[in-house]
Amino acid sequence: MPETKIIVLDDDPTGSQTVHGCLLLTRWDVATLRQALDDASPLFFVLTNTRGMGADQAAQVTREVCHNLKQALSDWSVAVQGREVHPLFVSRSDSTLRGHYPVETDVMAEELGPFDAHFLTPAFFEGGRITRDSVHYLLVDGQPVPTAETEFARDSVFGYSTSYLPDYVAEKTRGRIPARQVERFLLAEVRAGVRERLMALTDNACGVVDAETQADLDRFAAEVLACVAAGKRFLFRSGASLLTALAQLPPQPVAATAMRQYVRGGRPGAVIVGSHVKKTTDQLQRLLVQPGTAPLEIDVDRIQPERAALLTATLARAAELHTQGQTPVIFTSRVERTFADQATRLAFGEEVSAFLMDVVRGLPPTLGFLISKGGITSNDVLSTGLALASSRVLGQILPGCSVVRCPADHPRYPDLPVVIFPGNVGDEEALAEVYRRLAGAEGKG
Repeated sequence: MPETKIIVLDDDPTGSQTVHGCLLLTRWDVATLRQALDDASPLFFVLTNTRGMGADQAAQVTREVCHNLKQALSDWSVAVQGREVHPLFVSRSDSTLRGHYPVETDVMAEELGPFDAHFLTPAFFEGGRITRDSVHYLLVDGQPVPTAETEFARDSVFGYSTSYLPDYVAEKTRGRIPARQVERFLLAEVRAGVRERLMALTDNACGVVDAETQADLDRFAAEVLACVAAGKRFLFRSGASLLTALAQLPPQPVAATAMRQYVRGGRPGAVIVGSHVKKTTDQLQRLLVQPGTAPLEIDVDRIQPERAALLTATLARAAELHTQGQTPVIFTSRVERTFADQATRLAFGEEVSAFLMDVVRGLPPTLGFLISKGGITSNDVLSTGLALASSRVLGQILPGCSVVRCPADHPRYPDLPVVIFPGNVGDEEALAEVYRRLAGAEGKG
């Protein structure tokens, strides 16, 4: 029976928010990729962090990963001679349609193709994102709102004007793929079965896929895997829920409500908040009223002129709070800023993130846990702040919020559990709930 290895290039580290037991790689040299290919899990993630980059750099990084992947796959196929293994490639990105599409899928097609088709499957049910009649929606208080009518569509880097996915494709490809050429896999068809249509696709056709429930993607993924086993080659631009369907994993071994067992010594932790979407700010306010938390605000306007002094003061205060048995909540000032252009915005974001990572590196080594709020922030925490080549996903502490753990031989934070909490996930109480679960304060606050 052919095996499928699901290889995910993730533009921030939050794509693992529906799976467990797999590796997250923050490096993509051939040796590290080979280790991931050898791992028992049916999938692994390469955290490229390209959502925090400009388009040219995103293309360059994606190309480098793909080049190394080709070499690693070639070496691996020799090593596993006799096993029939089909790689399945996914470009995982934001379920609210922000990211470098079609830049990343174009590069993947050039380097890893040819593909018979590439699909947009942005549904993410844990975060309330569904696709119906080829229109992508965000559920707000249970009501479907077209994503083009949300704050996410007004993103200064990745904004868009339409929630109808064929038009979105046409807009983002600047007409290279006209809307009329996009293959629409509608809900009734997905539920009835689309294997014949999948088998007929050629020449990297573009498809968009409806899904309102996990069962819809489970059915679609089963037929995708059957087609891949029969020799079809597909590429996906996906939200996280498709990965659940493709990986077909059993329930996670430790329940979400039992994640406190990973907290080191039952000690207080720290929270790093970088995301600036409104949802994060609302969640932060709810977190700061929880017993045992203490605010530690970083004025971003002071980073450039007073960096050294600000870092020293921040770390001293974090250490003082930790000694007092409190969890410092370290967050950047919430003032809305405007920028002259995309490059200026990205450069400012990199400057703030670099400061936050210096904070992470200097936190007390006796931390019990770390919560990282924001996708790009979380990527930087894993790759730079904690300097991890790879980490393993333990599971989800809330729907859409992964827990990973530092290795036992980490020089500063061995076995530290780290929560990867996307900026746009959860209700107002979600961040406080994660804190309560780790702090042993269920039902308080």
